[in-house]
This record gives sequence, C-alpha cells and structure tokens, in this order.
Amino acid sequence: MNQTLKIYVVFLVMLLVAIVYIDAVRPRPINWSPTYDLKDKIPFGMYVFDNDSKTLLKKNALQKITKTAYEFFEPLFNYDTLVKTYKVKGTVLAVSEYYALDKQSTDEIFYFVGHGNTAFISAKNFPKVFEDSLKITINTALTSEKGIDLFFSNKNLKQTKYNFNLGASSVYFNSLDTLNTTVLGYQEVDKMKQVNFVKVPYRKGFFYLHTQPVCFTNYNLLKDNHYKYTENLTSYIPKGNLYWFVKDQNGELKSSSPLRFVLSQSALKWAWYLSLLGLLIFMIFNAKRRQRVVPILNPLQNTTLDFTKTIGNLYYQEGDHQNIIDKKIIYFLEKIRNVYLIDTTVLDENFIKKVHQKTGKSIVDIENVVRLIKNQQKNYMLSIEEDLIEINNAIEKITN
Repeated sequence: MNQTLKIYVVFLVMLLVAIVYIDAVRPRPINWSPTYDLKDKIPFGMYVFDNDSKTLLKKNALQKITKTAYEFFEPLFNYDTLVKTYKVKGTVLAVSEYYALDKQSTDEIFYFVGHGNTAFISAKNFPKVFEDSLKITINTALTSEKGIDLFFSNKNLKQTKYNFNLGASSVYFNSLDTLNTTVLGYQEVDKMKQVNFVKVPYRKGFFYLHTQPVCFTNYNLLKDNHYKYTENLTSYIPKGNLYWFVKDQNGELKSSSPLRFVLSQSALKWAWYLSLLGLLIFMIFNAKRRQRVVPILNPLQNTTLDFTKTIGNLYYQEGDHQNIIDKKIIYFLEKIRNVYLIDTTVLDENFIKKVHQKTGKSIVDIENVVRLIKNQQKNYMLSIEEDLIEINNAIEKITN
C-alpha cells in the first residue's frame, strides 16, 4: 500500500467516525411523513386509531383485510344463484392520505356497493370514475395558516367546529348532484364554507366520501377534543360487517435485503454509502491505467419481426385459412386465461359475463366471438378468406 492510498484510507476512517458521532449526539427530528400506517406512532401514522378501532367502531363486526378489494370480494360473488349477488353484506372502509385502491379493486367496490352495500372512503382525492359515476367534482384551494375548521351538518350533533392546523388540506366537493347527494359535513377556510363529507347513492347502495383523512391520524386523535370529530364521523358508518382495507398500511411491507437493518439506521446507512463511494473512487483511479481496450461488438440483429412476417405470408399465400383461424382462436383463449384469469374450458353464459366484467367490452361483441369460435369447433371444414376476416375482426374488438 503506497503512501497516497494510506492517506485516503485514514481520511475516510476519520470522516466516518465524525459522521457517526455527530449523528449519535444530535436530537432525533420528528418524522412528519403522512404514512397512514397502522404500526406507525409518528404524528401522521394510524397507531392510535388502530388500537381504538374496537371502541370507535363497536357497533360493527370489524375485519381488517390485507388483500386488495378485488382479491377479497371476487371469490365471494355467487355466480350460481338465479339472482347473482355477493355472499356477504356490509361496509367497505378505506382511509389513506391519497386514494390508494387499484382500478380493479375500485371497480369491484362499485359492484359491491351496487348490490346494496356501503363504502366509507376518506382521502384527499378520488379517481375519475367517482366523478363520472357519482356526479361529483373535487377542487383544491390554498390552506390558511390558521388551519381548517371541520363540522357536521346534522343538527342533532353539537355544532362544534374542530380546528385542524396540521396535515389538513383545503380539498372539497365543489359540484354535486344536489337531487340525490346528501351533505353531511363542512369545512371552513378563511370564513369560506366548503363541503367535505357527503353521502351519495349508487344503485342499491351508498358511498360515504370524506376529504379530510387527517382526522384519523395519531396527532389529531390526541390533540385537544379532535377525537370527538372522528367519533361523530365514524358514527355514520352503518351497523354490520365492516371490511377495513389496510393493504400497504399494516406494516407488512418490509425489505428483504440483508442490509435492511443497516439502511434503517441513519448513521450506519451513511457509513455504508461513504464506504461504497470510497471504494468506487479507489477503483476508478486504479483502473484508469490498467483497463484493456474493450473491443467493439456489433449487437445481434432482432429478426423476430421479419420471421413473423415471412411465416404469415407463407400461410396467406398457401391459402391455409383454416390453420390461421385455429391459431387466432388458440391465441385469443390463451390471452383470456393469462391476462384475465378466466377458465376457457366451457364457453357458456358464465364465461361471457366474466369476460364482459373484466374487459369492459360489449357483451354483444363477446357473444359474437364465442358464437364464431363454437361454429369453427363444431363445423370443422375448409374455411374461406371471408371466414378468416370475420373472426379476426371479432377477436380484435375484444383484445384491442
């Protein structure tokens, strides 16, 4: 080891020691991240609400769900009965800073509510499907330094205004279907009254939408009398089964890396990063004079497209339309199985309804494809070009 390298090593060691010491003696800052995690005791976690949920929601049979709404409800739908409906009844509960449910789960919740159930969702935003289906629009304004006053429209509740000065945003419903929507709560920002809590009917059920999820966090449940606002808010949840969806909020997401403990500690994390940086600098200076000339290798050409065109032209020129039709049907059914997870063994009414629900395509187009496939399977004979064009156009309407 030469003298210059020794100096580098000593310098890095001293720097690491200094960083570790400074980090160890400094006071830990408060983490104000809005995680809404049930295990977090930081201000904007939901540890307090999780522990008090049995008291706040004592009228409900509470069940915490760590799956997506689609994974939970889809197997509970009864396709066998004459009147197809869900095997369970109750209310969906979802609380997060920003709406966190995926599209398939959102569609499943709308379907669940449409069958006579309820959804209670508190978030600072809602996807477009809510605006289109429930005829609502959401707007955001500047938040005052004095905070936001929250209160209810129900005269039976005390008309107390609860001031939320941290974490609340001026998100509100600025357009509603006034004939069907019931306003349940308001917020006041600089003496401007805004709607923040509504009840909206959807088919046979109801949506309760709330734009201030911050009232469920640790900081606000323990501050002054804010817990009373949350008590009154949750009192609107109907009695019965309550399915609380807490996927990604239940502390279940943990790194599988062997360095997870090192990276979870600030001092060790920076020591690790600086070690990697020092090693990288050492490699750069030592490899500068020793690296051999790297030969230029031309990349292999991708001939997949040309091969596909050649095979396609061969089938077309040979006039083997039946073979092409068979392969189109095989590819279509394979895509239905792999992408939408639907069994293609029997192409019956149940199959048609499942494809319609999961693809959103016209049920008439799906029935047309099934009819053409059955005709091909039943009357296997030499097909003409018009048959190929017809079944190809029908399949493309579903897959595109």
